[in-house]
This record gives sequence, C-alpha cells and structure tokens, in this order.
Amino acid sequence: MSLLDCFCTSRTQVESLRPEKQSETSIHQHLVDVPAFSQLPPSTRAKDVICSTNVSHYELQVEIGRGFDNLTTVHLARHTPTGTLVTVKITNLENCTDERLKALQKAVILSHFFRHPNITTYWTVFTVGSWLWVISPFMAYGSASQLLKTYFPEGMSETLIRNILFGAVRGLSYLHQNGCIHRSIKASHILISGDGLVTLSGLSHLHSLVKHGQRHRAVYDFPQFSTSVQPWLSPELLRQDLHGYNVKSDIYSVGITACELASGQVPFQDMHRTQMLLQKLKGPPYSPLDVSISRMKNSRSGVDSGIGESVLVSSGTRTGNSDRLQTPSSKTFSPAFFSLVQLCLQQDPEKRPSASSLLSHVFFRQMKEASQDSILSLLPPKPSIALSPVSPWTEPECDFPEEKDSNWEF
Repeated sequence: MSLLDCFCTSRTQVESLRPEKQSETSIHQHLVDVPAFSQLPPSTRAKDVICSTNVSHYELQVEIGRGFDNLTTVHLARHTPTGTLVTVKITNLENCTDERLKALQKAVILSHFFRHPNITTYWTVFTVGSWLWVISPFMAYGSASQLLKTYFPEGMSETLIRNILFGAVRGLSYLHQNGCIHRSIKASHILISGDGLVTLSGLSHLHSLVKHGQRHRAVYDFPQFSTSVQPWLSPELLRQDLHGYNVKSDIYSVGITACELASGQVPFQDMHRTQMLLQKLKGPPYSPLDVSISRMKNSRSGVDSGIGESVLVSSGTRTGNSDRLQTPSSKTFSPAFFSLVQLCLQQDPEKRPSASSLLSHVFFRQMKEASQDSILSLLPPKPSIALSPVSPWTEPECDFPEEKDSNWEF
C-alpha cells in the first residue's frame, strides 16, 4: 500500500503510516498546518527521477549507514529497470513510537513540498508490510562526517569547509524562508553527491513555525533530543525555558559544525548535558573552536562582523589541490573563518545572523574569487562501486542491532 502517490506526479491521496491509528494522529491533520512552500525547480531532471514502488525493482547492495536512533537502515541499491544507483532508507514502523511516526509523517510531507538543490530529495515513498521505504538519489561521497572519518581525521581545509558549508547554509536559508527550523544541523546531515552537490538531510527533525496559517516568532516544543545530537544544539534549546527558540538556533549549530569540520572533533562531545550547557552559557562564543583546533594559527587582527564589510584574510587560505587531505598543522585558518564561527556561536540568538545574511559573509564571498576551484578538486577520487548480484529483499526476522556510529542519517 502506497504511503504517497509517486512524487513525480501530483499528490492525490495521503495515507497514514500506521493504518490502524488514523484518528487524531492522522496524517491529514498535519497537512492543514503545512505552509505553502515556494516551488523552485527540482535539482534533479524529471527523466532521472525513480518513481517505482515495486520492491522487486530495487537490489539492495550494502548497508551504508543508520539513522533515526537506529530505527532506519540506509542502503546503496540499484534500480534494476534503469540501472540507476539510489539510496534506500528502510524503517520498521512497528518499532516506532507515536512521536517517531509523527516525525516521519512530517518529513515525508514536507519533503514533497521542498524544491531546492541543497535539500535532500525524496523520489518515492511507499510501504512494504510494516516497513517504510524512502527512495532518494545516491550521494557518492556520503556525509561530511564520513569524509572526516575516512579522509580528514584531523579536519578539513578551509577551502573545502567553505564549499560544504555554503551549500548547507543555502539549503538552511531556504528552510528558514519557508518557516521551518531544521534542529539537527551537523556534519552527518550534510551529504555530498558524486558531482559535488551539497545537500541537507535530517528532515525528520524539522519543525514548522507556521500553525493554522500564521507564522510564530518562537517555538516552545522541546522534543527529547538524543544525547548524540546535543553537542550541536544551541543554549536556548538545551535550556528549554519560557523564551523558546527560533530559526537562529540552527545558526548556532552551523557554528558547531564549522568547528567539527575544521578539527575532525565534535566540541562538547564528551561533556555531560549540564556541564555542556554551563560551558555554552558562560564561555566566550569562540571557545569550542579554540579548544578543538588549538593547533591552528589564529591572527584575529582585522576581524569584524564579516557581513557586508571587509576583513583581512591571512595568506594561509590557499585553494587548489594542495589543500587535499591536509591536516590542521599544515594549514592556516583565516580571520574570516574565525569571524564566521564567532558570529554563529553568539549566546544571544538575536545577535546571530540569519542564514540568508550569513551567505553574504566575507568567508563565503571568497568563493567567487576562487570559482575555478570546485569542491571535487578538494576531495579524494570518487569511490569506485562494485555491484554484485543479490537476493530479493525479505522482511528481517529480528530487529536491527544497536550501533552507535552512523555515517549516513535519516
């Protein structure tokens, strides 16, 4: 039974993820509160979109990640009628709580409205028994987190960080303009395709500011975030007080992600939640960067807001193949980069820039000066994929084993 009609045609019907529970938690009620999103041209050409809901059309090759608190497995698969490589995300709905089901419903619905090249596309969504299948484009380089673990254990070059963050912030700006808070910006939710396209995933964490046709200034919904995502969360999200939070909480997560990409380490990762909150509240906004990449050379002279103003850039921000697989000890980060991080990690949300204004920061404006250097020139060669014949998919007889490490996430 199909969850949504094929995404390459107009939607005519939406069914509940769990058919026996269609009362107050019906997916139809969620449609009422979905904002009207601007329809930008899809990033994928229509002829490349995979619309098949026949499970026999997909050969699962290998598991490439986990997500959604290990409720979802992510597979590389081959669409047999066309030979196209795709990503298949499979979730056992029987293991999902009502809150998890609601998150999945929201992600599926909102993804149908999104039309932006830097937002992960869901080509087709359908159910096989109690299993939810989500078909999306295959991202050959995986996530930025996977790149860190495999190729850049001590952090990426500034030029590569600039290219990755620029795509992620573009996608984030689109979400914010359409009244959505992502709430889970981190390296494992930034995917890179084989041709260098950067997209944001993690749509199951989205929250809409639009309710009953009105856009609210703040959100007071505080879900039980997994401990694995807490290092990226803003102070206001961790505090969970009467002030609530808004889209600026995502900007804080961008700053933490910048530190993660620069050092290969996640700030606050080993701290208890209470200690983490105290550190985020009392420490200077650039402390995570200083701690994580203390070996970097930081000349802060000339640093300003970076938005619409000139900034002195150190001579260490070179571009080209020499940046490939560099370690922090062999590269220098510019004042513009430190300025970007410092702006994003402001404790007061109102002092953080919006995603759209962040795109005009001098750190990203330097991309125009180095337009000849594409993201592919900064990455290792695209991994070769050897496909082998596989047996047709059958429902597993047991639950997925627990696994803490996840390169791809739902």
